[in-house]
Amino acid sequence: MQTKQHIRNLLELNFAMLLISTSGALGRYIDMPVPVTICFRAILAGVLLFIFCKWKKISFKIASKDRVTIITGGVLMGVHWVTYFYALKLSNVAIGMLSLFTYPVITSFLEPILLKTKFQKMHLVLGALVLLGIYFLVPDFSFENTYAKAVGIGIFSAFCYALRNLIMKTKVDTYHGSMLMWYQLVVIAILLLPSIFLLNPTGIIDQWHWVLVLALVTTAIGHTLFLVSFKQFSATTASIISSIQPVYGIIIGIIFLKEIPIWTTLVGGSLILMAVVIESVRSYK
Repeated sequence: MQTKQHIRNLLELNFAMLLISTSGALGRYIDMPVPVTICFRAILAGVLLFIFCKWKKISFKIASKDRVTIITGGVLMGVHWVTYFYALKLSNVAIGMLSLFTYPVITSFLEPILLKTKFQKMHLVLGALVLLGIYFLVPDFSFENTYAKAVGIGIFSAFCYALRNLIMKTKVDTYHGSMLMWYQLVVIAILLLPSIFLLNPTGIIDQWHWVLVLALVTTAIGHTLFLVSFKQFSATTASIISSIQPVYGIIIGIIFLKEIPIWTTLVGGSLILMAVVIESVRSYK
């Protein structure tokens, strides 16, 4: 029974990763200013999650002592999304997604500090595999290299994402994941609302359906399932398992955008996938 439950938890987490990985292709395909795209994404996903929470009778009440934490999580999530989409615009699906996946390494260092968990040396080894994969992705880290800039922005995005995950992990046992995600979306929408008036939002007329997919599939469902997974896995374990996202994202990019990765990208992706498999086995044991 325990084995079946663990397999189910792993499958649910991987399904969440598949949904979230659609962000790479959508981020490349949607032709609007990044802040405008993220603002509409937050607004639409927020409406969908609000309806879901009302349907499931999920309470929106939060204790006053938790408000700053949840708002901070929303700010970090917003910065992560914006910088991640800029990284995608500067490169391609493979570069953008794989650069983001330095965040399991960052998580493995931050989790023992912030959550007072025991530091596991094996996470350093698995993190090194992810870093080696990034090296194969962009062997030339010159600042004149557009891909190198994308990797730099992706790493900053990864730091924000890792910090947000660790902060929100402290609340998933107290509040429903959908409600937590809704509050973060509200924060993001409020912060980015001025971009709709300052930048050109007319692209939403022709691309609203893709933004809706981004809001529903990637955000409302994918990120909520990922938050819920923190109940079954440590933040570091969930982060390393989620490193399979670039593999899913690259496949989606090949199918829909015809972005064929070069051999070094395949090597890097293989190393990251290796870390995912090893951590999946370790989490079971």
